[in-house]
Amino acid sequence: MAVSTSSTSDAIPVLVYDGDCAFCTRSVRFIERRISRHPRIVAWQHADLEPLGLTAEMCETAVQWVGTDGSVASGHRAVARTLIHGGGLWWVMGRIILLPGISSVSALVYRWVARNRHRMPGGTAECVLPQAERTPKTGGGDGSGGASP
Repeated sequence: MAVSTSSTSDAIPVLVYDGDCAFCTRSVRFIERRISRHPRIVAWQHADLEPLGLTAEMCETAVQWVGTDGSVASGHRAVARTLIHGGGLWWVMGRIILLPGISSVSALVYRWVARNRHRMPGGTAECVLPQAERTPKTGGGDGSGGASP
């Protein structure tokens, strides 16, 4: 069952992540615990992607941020937007990520982490597999893709 994630009816942005990846799931749980003003967070496997202007291919490649205006940011830019939305010191950290020069380094770091997420704390061998080769999860429709927080 797909979770409705239409950003036009919600007052907050949406962060779409890979719910089959344990490292990704741990990362968004960190956001939920530590950033009090966070976007709506949903696993792409349980999201209605079309109204968000996203495709499965985009979501398999990187985390996606969909603003309330429908704007989309991917990868390190999505992380930065999430931090900026959080306000306070999170806002400062998000703005730093987007600074010229730092943004280029942030993009490299994001791509390296994405390629090696199966080696990261909380990561599993499933994280490295393409979606078609992953073991099906039987999640409860809560957006976690069956992964435990």
